[in-house]
Amino acid sequence: QVQLVESGGGLVQAGGSLRLSCAASGRTFRSYPLGWFRQAPGKEREFVARIRLIGGTTDYADSVKGRFTISRDYAKNTVYLQMNNLKPEDTAVYYCASGSPSGTYFYTRSADYDYWGQGTQVTVSS
Repeated sequence: QVQLVESGGGLVQAGGSLRLSCAASGRTFRSYPLGWFRQAPGKEREFVARIRLIGGTTDYADSVKGRFTISRDYAKNTVYLQMNNLKPEDTAVYYCASGSPSGTYFYTRSADYDYWGQGTQVTVSS
C-alpha cells in the first residue's frame, strides 16, 4: 500500500515561511520523482515543484521560483517544500504526489502522478 503523508501546513502572514514535509512509504520511490501540487478554491490543481530522488534534479513553477525550495532526505523517503516570502496567492491545499512509471519526462502534470497525499492547508494572510 502506497502512502504519502503531508505535514507542516498552517496560517502565516504574508512574507512569512513554512516548511511542508511528505513522508513516502510502500513502494520503491527512488526511480520516480516526488512532486508538490496545490489547489486553491475554485481553481484547478497546479504544479508547484518536483524532485528526482536519485540525482536530486528539481523543477519549479514560475510562480514560486526563487521563493520555494524542494529537497529530499533520500534515506527517509521524505520530501520537503520550504516556502519563503509567502504571498496571499499561495493560499491553497498543498498535495504531495508520487510519480507514475508512465509519467512524462518532466513530471509537471497531475497525470504524471498516480498516488496522492491527503493534502495540507496553507493559508497566507495579507
